[in-house]
Amino acid sequence: MARIPRTDLDVFPLNLGGNTFGWTSDRDTSFAVLDAFVAAGGNFIDTADSYSQWAEGNEGGVSETVLGEWLAARGNRADVIIATKVAGKHDRKGLSRENVEAALNESLERLGTDYIDLYYAHYDDEEVAIEDQVRLAHDLVESGRIRHFALSNFAPERMREWFEVATREGLALPVAIQPQYSLVARKEYETEYAPIAREYDAAVFSYFSLAAGFLTGKYRAPEDLEGRARKDMVSGYANDEGFAVVDAVVSIAEARGVEPTTVALAWLIAKGVTAPIASASTPEQIPSLVAAGTLSLTDDEVARLDEASTPFA
Repeated sequence: MARIPRTDLDVFPLNLGGNTFGWTSDRDTSFAVLDAFVAAGGNFIDTADSYSQWAEGNEGGVSETVLGEWLAARGNRADVIIATKVAGKHDRKGLSRENVEAALNESLERLGTDYIDLYYAHYDDEEVAIEDQVRLAHDLVESGRIRHFALSNFAPERMREWFEVATREGLALPVAIQPQYSLVARKEYETEYAPIAREYDAAVFSYFSLAAGFLTGKYRAPEDLEGRARKDMVSGYANDEGFAVVDAVVSIAEARGVEPTTVALAWLIAKGVTAPIASASTPEQIPSLVAAGTLSLTDDEVARLDEASTPFA
């Protein structure tokens, strides 16, 4: 387990993404995925009020609803750590106090709980001063409806200001950040966000940890993208430099007798990520995800992956 700094929360070092619930996984399959994750020792689940509004006929809130139904069915709310987010749902954009209060209450209702362990500002709202965002977050923590606050998708300068204001005013500090980070998306995190996390002792939960599936080993050449549902999402990596990273991941995975997915996630943990976020559409995908929590890459393996991914650093 990994402790989220400044909290009493010990999380499994793989954060299960809930974006698939009610989208690529129907209710029963989502329950099976969650059951498999918990059975493997997992306890940390990430969702958002906006998931999965991008799907036809989905108004958002579906992932939270499915997760809430699973929590009720299993009676295990106290045993799992739930993270969700505000400001991305199409009818709950922004970080005004009125909007966040309403969105939080709606998320609590969908999840069937009276508290959220980790509540993210999913996106910044530049029309709301950082000072006002900090005060709002502090008040939400004081209300007991959220245990801790966190930040995702803020510009580095706005994120740093958030920490500075909260520190100066003695108000609730974000305990985590959620940046994009993977072997094929290194530069922005390593140069802009990692220093903030280190300076303010914040946990890091990376998203797109597998680059939309590009790092799972299923794409070894451009023709492998044809007919794939995520072709548009991974096409930006499908070049000589990207495939060289995949080759390195696959080579190490074969030598260690594990899946490429496991190696790509283990690299993130080796680089200091507290718990990478990764999702599964079926329970059969869970073992390769959770195995990252126990796979210790050697210094040489990390160096090989660092070198292969240098073009993205």
